[in-house]
Amino acid sequence: MSRFLDVLVVSPLADGYTWYLDRPFGYRTDIGATKTIVVPSCFETDFASVPSPLWAIFPKWGTYGSAAIVHDWLYWRQELRRDQADAVFLEAMTDSRVKPWKRRILYHAVRWFGGAAWRENASLRARGVTRMQPAGAPPAGPRRPSWKRWTVLPRRRWA
Repeated sequence: MSRFLDVLVVSPLADGYTWYLDRPFGYRTDIGATKTIVVPSCFETDFASVPSPLWAIFPKWGTYGSAAIVHDWLYWRQELRRDQADAVFLEAMTDSRVKPWKRRILYHAVRWFGGAAWRENASLRARGVTRMQPAGAPPAGPRRPSWKRWTVLPRRRWA
């Protein structure tokens, strides 16, 4: 039986978009050979990678936030096949009681558009990039994690 094994505890980075896990976060799944997935502490995530025009309907964090972190980890580590990682995402959203219409849309979005993120993660890992926050306090100044270098930050207007 699938279920989350821990309470999610995260802290923000100074960039305002990235978070890191304060302690390990586990999920038990019925999919694939790996039955227990443990996202380690210090793993950096942006929760759901939803384009900003859709944030009103699908904010980066919602009832699917825990499922998104497990999915981010599976896409980063690539120890399961991509279709299995996406199936775990759907299963975890079901366990999180995400509304059926919402989980269908999010699941199909990662099936249709997740290939680019999957390939990018493989490329970044091959080059030695990490998504682990160093131990200790997060950086004081704004920074963009190296794995998110392709993401454009919104311009800020100063009054």
